[in-house]
Amino acid sequence: MDPRTVKRAVIASAMGNATEWYDYGVFTSGAIATAIGTVFFPGEGNAVLKSLALVAIGFVVRPFGGAFFGPLGDKLGRQKVLAITILLMSGCTFLVGCLPTYAGGYAIGIGAPILVLLLRLIQGFSTGGEYGGAATFIAEYAPTRRRGFFGSFLEFGTLTGYVLGNVVVLAVTLSFTAQQVESWAWRIPFFVALPLGLVGLYLRSKLEDTPEFQRLEKSGEKAEKAPLKETLTQNWRMILNLVGIVLLLNIADYMLLTTMPTYFTDTLKINDNTSTMIIIGVELVQMALIAPLGALSDRIGRKPLLLTAAIGYIVLSYPSIKLMQSGNIALLVVGFAIVALLLVLMLAVIGSTFPAMFPTRVRYGSFAIGYNVSTSIFGGTCGVVVTALIHGTGNNDWPAFYLMIAAAIAVVPILRIPETARVPIAQIEVQTTPSAGLRTATS
Repeated sequence: MDPRTVKRAVIASAMGNATEWYDYGVFTSGAIATAIGTVFFPGEGNAVLKSLALVAIGFVVRPFGGAFFGPLGDKLGRQKVLAITILLMSGCTFLVGCLPTYAGGYAIGIGAPILVLLLRLIQGFSTGGEYGGAATFIAEYAPTRRRGFFGSFLEFGTLTGYVLGNVVVLAVTLSFTAQQVESWAWRIPFFVALPLGLVGLYLRSKLEDTPEFQRLEKSGEKAEKAPLKETLTQNWRMILNLVGIVLLLNIADYMLLTTMPTYFTDTLKINDNTSTMIIIGVELVQMALIAPLGALSDRIGRKPLLLTAAIGYIVLSYPSIKLMQSGNIALLVVGFAIVALLLVLMLAVIGSTFPAMFPTRVRYGSFAIGYNVSTSIFGGTCGVVVTALIHGTGNNDWPAFYLMIAAAIAVVPILRIPETARVPIAQIEVQTTPSAGLRTATS
């Protein structure tokens, strides 16, 4: 495969993840979360919690999006479906910025929360088909011995999108007064999503489908119908393993990227801009480390990094939260950085690990269904559940407890999955027995 083509495929795939996480970065930042909760859901109650609940609602439909777009990608091709999902994601985020509000000069009353809820549902549905397809696209383009390195750029896109969202919000909050942000300037970050999506759409439209999918078409093995039944009946054990690993991945991911911004401002009473700058700084460190760690996994395997992260969360989550609660900004940064560095161990390898858990014929669908079921139940609800537990119990340690429980569960499926670091993706076949995991042509 031409190296330039591989690089274009990686960039085109990562752009979708960047667009998705740009949306989360904007929605969960302290200032914008407060503004959204206020202008669309006025009245009594915590405005930040209302905004986080709006984010969580989009996750309810993600499994349905995965079940729809995933098998469709196995039937029609990865490239066609990914063009649809990135356009829907970016378009919905953009349209949130165009909506009239509940009250004020540009208002439609109860229609405003209904419309924003509808857009979040469409956005969540399309996102359900994005991540599995993007990871599959990279994995099927990447050379076997560098699949970890190239796969890491999928999550580099995640961090880029989230950092960009926070940077845009920071620029808005520094440029306008709090009154202006709540009145109209909250819309600006949402408008940026459309050009992001259009750039990603352009890049994806210039690429052919993956070599693996083309091989499947030429051999006549491609499913004539979207193979949802085959996906579930023949791969359910590996899908369950995926659900267990994604449980930790997304609780950690959403804890850091969507819960901690409001935890810092709402619970620890840190200034919005200070909180944003801390998060941006730590995420820039993650971005610097992710590709070298992906390359390391090509040499030592994916499972050592996944196990290190899981065990690290069991041991270090509680001390890290206590550092964040110390009242000292330097110690807060250290505590946050520890949790973030454990997360980057996972982020660096999931783009190469998860697609290689399934055979080509049902790869997109199996990945999308397992990933989105786990994300919907555990990841998307993380911010709401943790914030509600803190408010309900008065115990600020819940972020640590939640991470520790998730890590203890994830250790089991991490141990059960096969190591596929040096296995050509074309040689990954169907599951055999519960203990065998996957059968490959080289095993």
